[in-house]
Amino acid sequence: MAVFQPAQETGEGAQAMIDDGLFDRFPKPDVVLGQHVMVGPAGTIGGRAGVITSAADSLQIRLFGRGAHGSMPQASIDPVVMAAATVMRLQTIVSRELAAAEAAVVTIGSLQAGTKENVIPDEAVIKLNVRSIDEGVHRRVLAAIERIVKAEAAASGTPRPPEITPLDRYPLAVNNPAASTGVDDAFRRHFSADRARDRTNAGERGFRIVRSGVARAFRVLVRRWHRPRPLHEGQGGRRLNEIPTNHSPRFCAGHPPDLADGRRGLDRRGARLADVIGPATRPIGSLLL
Repeated sequence: MAVFQPAQETGEGAQAMIDDGLFDRFPKPDVVLGQHVMVGPAGTIGGRAGVITSAADSLQIRLFGRGAHGSMPQASIDPVVMAAATVMRLQTIVSRELAAAEAAVVTIGSLQAGTKENVIPDEAVIKLNVRSIDEGVHRRVLAAIERIVKAEAAASGTPRPPEITPLDRYPLAVNNPAASTGVDDAFRRHFSADRARDRTNAGERGFRIVRSGVARAFRVLVRRWHRPRPLHEGQGGRRLNEIPTNHSPRFCAGHPPDLADGRRGLDRRGARLADVIGPATRPIGSLLL
């Protein structure tokens, strides 16, 4: 079966499909294959057994102050200063509360406050995203965010407590070892080891579909084109971090020459997916791609 997930970026599509009776109306698959476009050397594909994409939570934080004229800051409780202090303090969660071996990311993607340079506003809104590859670490980071936000508001003497509203949540994605290893081996035989690599990436919304005991093998398809040159500093090439990433207006997800065109499938040699994974997998009752 080929399943196309709607509303991927809002995190609602996969759950809506389940609520609509996906596995009641259609056969439940034995194995799920999925893919995500990411930045990197063109013509490569990545995957690994175990954790492949992070758990992710997005939150909105409203900080309430008291507005005043810019010439009379003593009459205000400034939410701009409060928000700035909160943003800076949130960055210490990863750097000072997690061990070096524990991975997490706290990203402030939006900070909005006020409309005029000489008016102190009543409130500020912060939107942030949290990612981690361990459920325990994830819970600790979320608890630390709540603690810090409330503490900064209390330190500012706010007229009311801050509001913390979940925006979306994506589960930790863990590949089935047997299914993942079989697909990895097949890809390496077909594409060569330098094009089929181990890697992890950002959170994936579609794994809500396969949380109920279905084997999965998720892959990262790299379709960001750049000239084939070194990506290491000091070797005349660009660093990988300088290449535009997903959600950048300069990201290009077109078909690079070394992935061939739609008529030929995944490779210039004309291989179809069934040709690639067929010899490496046992016959299965159904397959969700």
